Amino acid sequence: MVKCMNKLLIPTAGKAELDGREVKSYSLKELSTRVGFVPATSSDSFSMTVADTVLMGRHPYAKLGSEKEDMHKVYEVLKALNITHLALRNYNELSAGQHQKVSIARGLAQEPQILILDEPTANLDVRHQVQVIELLQRVSHEKNITIIMISHELNVASKYADRVIVMSTPGIIYRTGTPNEVITEDTVRYVYGMNCRIIDDCGRPHVILGTPLSDEEIRELHKDENDLVG
Repeated sequence: MVKCMNKLLIPTAGKAELDGREVKSYSLKELSTRVGFVPATSSDSFSMTVADTVLMGRHPYAKLGSEKEDMHKVYEVLKALNITHLALRNYNELSAGQHQKVSIARGLAQEPQILILDEPTANLDVRHQVQVIELLQRVSHEKNITIIMISHELNVASKYADRVIVMSTPGIIYRTGTPNEVITEDTVRYVYGMNCRIIDDCGRPHVILGTPLSDEEIRELHKDENDLVG
């Protein structure tokens, strides 16, 4: 779905729109000033420095004489992510977690209206996961950027998201709304096949997982959905 939002894929049915206009009608350069994308993993093995790698996010704005301003933006983002010490390191020498932070930095340097992130906390330990998510939440509110984040971490979504969309196999939107409206025992049971308890954590739902459902229980839950999709 998110790849249809940023034109990596063209939907075979339906349409993705941005500001009332179909995404497929945007040129790639025009779209790149509005929508940024940070994949879950990167196969890139740049021999260039981290600073130059993040500078690639400024490509949509590149023009004669913009180099100083662009580098200022790069170091602003590196400082926000607390990775200025990596600026002159080669990208292909970094750990998986450092790669992830640099990828996020490149997305933020792009200054899009919408930033899409696929599992942005992958390869990060718990402390750095929280730091990155809190940074994204702060940037979203301070800079008025819409951040769309794919996550399988229910409690991360519960704690930090303003709105949650839960999708169920095969690609059906099961429920959408605030975390309190969406992250419920029924949702976790239906979508994830898990029993659970939901407790209140400072006004946000917190999931305590229980036992998995049996295959028979899952089939019974999804009976109507299977009929719907044929």
